[in-house]
Amino acid sequence: MAAALLLIDLQPSFLGAVAAGPAVLARARLAARAAALLGLPVYATEQVPEKLGATDASLLAAAGDDARVFPKSAFSSLAAPGLLDRIRDQGVDHLLLAGVEGPICVHQTAVQALAEGLGVTLLCDAVGARRPADQDACLAALARAGAHVLPVETVFYALLGGAGHPAFRDFTRLVKEA
Repeated sequence: MAAALLLIDLQPSFLGAVAAGPAVLARARLAARAAALLGLPVYATEQVPEKLGATDASLLAAAGDDARVFPKSAFSSLAAPGLLDRIRDQGVDHLLLAGVEGPICVHQTAVQALAEGLGVTLLCDAVGARRPADQDACLAALARAGAHVLPVETVFYALLGGAGHPAFRDFTRLVKEA
């Protein structure tokens, strides 16, 4: 499996409107640091950034210099110009999704990714919504459609596979700092 992290619309204008916005951002930041540590590609999308602002700066810093940002106006992140081509060019076959808003952009991105034949894992503690009940319904529907719905630590510990992985200690330190 060649995985990549996709950070969806984690812009301050949206984070302030979702339930538990600071917690969602903190978990997305952990995912970004972990992806950078493991050498996974990191992509970020921004919904109409000229009007709604850029991705949270601390999140982009956590993702590292290789993170690529794609502006968009469609709800599915995979409709952002150049993103799906970049995913395919890098041989990515599984997306780890974090972002907002769960019932809209995250949901539509996951649906399109599954339709494109990509594996999907929703990092459920790094996904936010204005109405948590709506998000719960969408995450359940995506799980029935074949997506995995798991917390950040569960996914990255699975990628490590065990304490013998060279990045294990560094990841454990990131978890303790988060």
